[in-house]
Amino acid sequence: MNLFSRKFPNDEDGQVLKMLYKQGVDFKELQNVDFFVAVPDKNSGESLLITLKNKDFNCELVQDDETKEWTCYCFVRMLLNHQDIIDVQKQLDELSKPYGGYSDGWGVMVD
Repeated sequence: MNLFSRKFPNDEDGQVLKMLYKQGVDFKELQNVDFFVAVPDKNSGESLLITLKNKDFNCELVQDDETKEWTCYCFVRMLLNHQDIIDVQKQLDELSKPYGGYSDGWGVMVD
């Protein structure tokens, strides 16, 4: 099987996985995946952090210097599996809704 013959779902997450695969990321090794959760303000974000930490997420709250928007960054060590990424995003979405937040994507740092 050549490098680009692997099939990925035809959605945004699948496209990101395909791009990472083409960049040579090893899908058999655990990766540090950053999930982004947008929140409306600092108070909501701080409350959400408590909830997320109680669910064993490793997170931090950051405000963008330019846009002033607040984001909870959640760091998960996992295999790059499409369904698992979807599941984490769904879980983050459900946990953040009571705080006015929503799952806003994910990324992996590539060397």
